[in-house]
Amino acid sequence: MTRRPLVGEPLALDLVNTQWVERGGMVDLFDEPDGLRGWLAEHGLAGDPGSVEVPLRHARSALRAVLEQPGEDTERGINVILARGASRYTLRQSAVHEHHDVDPGWLPSWRAATNYLDLLRQQPTRIRRCGNPACVLYFYDTSRNGTRRWCSMDGCGGRAKAARHYQRHRPTPA
Repeated sequence: MTRRPLVGEPLALDLVNTQWVERGGMVDLFDEPDGLRGWLAEHGLAGDPGSVEVPLRHARSALRAVLEQPGEDTERGINVILARGASRYTLRQSAVHEHHDVDPGWLPSWRAATNYLDLLRQQPTRIRRCGNPACVLYFYDTSRNGTRRWCSMDGCGGRAKAARHYQRHRPTPA
């Protein structure tokens, strides 16, 4: 499976990050052999890749749209996915149990959409796009002071730092 540049983000953002820019071109993990199967396994999501691929691609597009242009039009795409399922709660032996009634083919997509809602409930300002204009990756800023700017310091952050260093130390033309 192809090595992705950013992993470990919350489910919704990790789904969006299954597409990234590499050497000037877009890479789609789901187009790689066993890419979708590996992504599902990585997140402990059940489902036949053949039955969940179209809904996951739809969810990824809807999430990217709402991240890039928040508003009523893009929220409709998320609401279409959320309408595919429902949660209900029961109390048993003083413990809360959550049950999901979701079409199995839409379950991974529905979970990603509900995860996005969870992120919005927590701290929506911590959902960020990488500060590199050429990068399409998103992250949830968990830094203490909430000032993270890059998808990773190894990638975009390191390149920005090197570019600033070069600008400061480049020779001046004679």
